[in-house]
Amino acid sequence: MEKEYFGTDGIRGKVGVYPITPDFILKLGWAAGCVFARGRTNQRVLIGKDTRISGYMFESALEAGFSAAGVDTQLLGPMPTPAVAYLTRTFRAQAGIVISASHNPYYDNGIKFFGPDGMKLPDETELEIEAYLRKPMTTVECSLIGKASRVKDPAGRYIEFCKSTIPPGIDLAGMRLVVDCAHGSTYHVAPHVFSELGAKVSTIGATPDGLNINDRVGATAPELLRQSVLSEKADLGVALDGDGDRLIMIDHRGEVVDGDELLFIIAQARIGQGSLAGTVIGTLMSNLGLEQAIARLGLGFRRAAVGDRYVMEMMQEHGSLLGGEGSGHIICRDRTTTGDGIVSALQVLAEIARTGKTLHELKQGMKKYPQRLVNVRLKERISLESSLLVQKVKAEVELELGDSGRVLLRPSGTEPLIRVMVEGADEAKVHELAARLADAVQQACTA
Repeated sequence: MEKEYFGTDGIRGKVGVYPITPDFILKLGWAAGCVFARGRTNQRVLIGKDTRISGYMFESALEAGFSAAGVDTQLLGPMPTPAVAYLTRTFRAQAGIVISASHNPYYDNGIKFFGPDGMKLPDETELEIEAYLRKPMTTVECSLIGKASRVKDPAGRYIEFCKSTIPPGIDLAGMRLVVDCAHGSTYHVAPHVFSELGAKVSTIGATPDGLNINDRVGATAPELLRQSVLSEKADLGVALDGDGDRLIMIDHRGEVVDGDELLFIIAQARIGQGSLAGTVIGTLMSNLGLEQAIARLGLGFRRAAVGDRYVMEMMQEHGSLLGGEGSGHIICRDRTTTGDGIVSALQVLAEIARTGKTLHELKQGMKKYPQRLVNVRLKERISLESSLLVQKVKAEVELELGDSGRVLLRPSGTEPLIRVMVEGADEAKVHELAARLADAVQQACTA
């Protein structure tokens, strides 16, 4: 069966537009509670959220739904998505739920689920939840109604976990960092992690007001961080997104270091420590330069579909310990169970401390190929495979690129868009070919 509500990262949309409405989220809590309880008593789930103003409303709705299903809830308040995954495991909870739309603006929101192992739910469980959503909502016998409580100091617990992911003998003393928390859920966590390890930290994007999450700050908008690193003459900048599962960094020269480059640096560090072998997992969008750099390290490289869920699935399939996306979702499976911006940053910072090299120097082992991404908006979905024009132009572009480039046509999973990506050695040629192919896709859409 195809899923009606769940996408690649939970359920997400605009607040007030179905299904991101209080009544639906109430029933979603009940439906998930019925699945997690499975007729057993004393089941409990953790609920965390980012800093969006709508989080209060949906937290209450979820809590009521779980209570109606007879499941206890433990509320974490604003906490990064990877923190909820970690705490779900350590509390031995039946599930962890995050109220967040990740890097999206404040007017969007969503619900993500983690299982008791701190991993995203399998398709089978999401389909079970959707099956309950089609049933009338009921309430357990009154004495079995679930209770709610707040967890004491969840931030402190997660801070200690983050610090434990680098070797005990390594600290960040002498480093000057600018940390951008995107006015999101890491605002009360990330600065403490880095400063407690010895770094001198200044922060931006750390004053959430419910409306400013991801607003011209964070991993998707690193320009303010870049300016701050240069003006403060910092060693580097750390940019997280609204729920803390993405990481982008800025080196001391003001250059953006994206997820592909960070994945290479971490892989190179693990090789140096003798703790990595086998295959690194990227995605269809990963830069060709990453694939070549990973090969030079003596490791295999495979591409999953876009989305950290699919990266993790391929990592499990191939026993991989390291994978990620250019957007900054990096999964260090030897440290945690999901993409974690703070943990990923610490792996890079530990390598800087160990080698004495700058971030700029560490990324030199990977040469990025120019890559051009064009989004073509659709009025209605089309089949690219059946368009003779698109296939003809695609073949021409691939012929011009030869072995030194790639072409990717990919429908967006969340918006009515076709993503046209061209990658190659010559930047001007890449831009020209991407425009030509995007024009063909646009013509096919309007034909």
